[in-house]
Amino acid sequence: MIVEERIYTLHPGQAPAYLAAYEAEGIAIQKPILGRMVGYYTTEFGPLNQVVHLWAYEDLAERTERRARLTADPAWKAYAAKVRGMVVHQENKLLVPAPFMKVLWQALETSSAGPAH
Repeated sequence: MIVEERIYTLHPGQAPAYLAAYEAEGIAIQKPILGRMVGYYTTEFGPLNQVVHLWAYEDLAERTERRARLTADPAWKAYAAKVRGMVVHQENKLLVPAPFMKVLWQALETSSAGPAH
């Protein structure tokens, strides 16, 4: 299992408009294609004007396939064109869990594994 952390730094003052656009249009396109959304956040301390979202995948191959489907989707292309001007910088990280870590969706799939963290 891997988790992709995506951080978008927005132009100052654009977070409310970006989040409204994502809620109204983006999430309905993105979530069915990418699958497991671990979280979607904004920053309050440290670097400001950032949106941070996390997506879980079984492996890099699944991530690659799902991201390719998303970037090829005409509805996603139209949505991305609307919000692209709000974004100053993008940063992506692939996170690999410690051996003892199971996220909630894994624990639900293997309920005998014990409590989720």
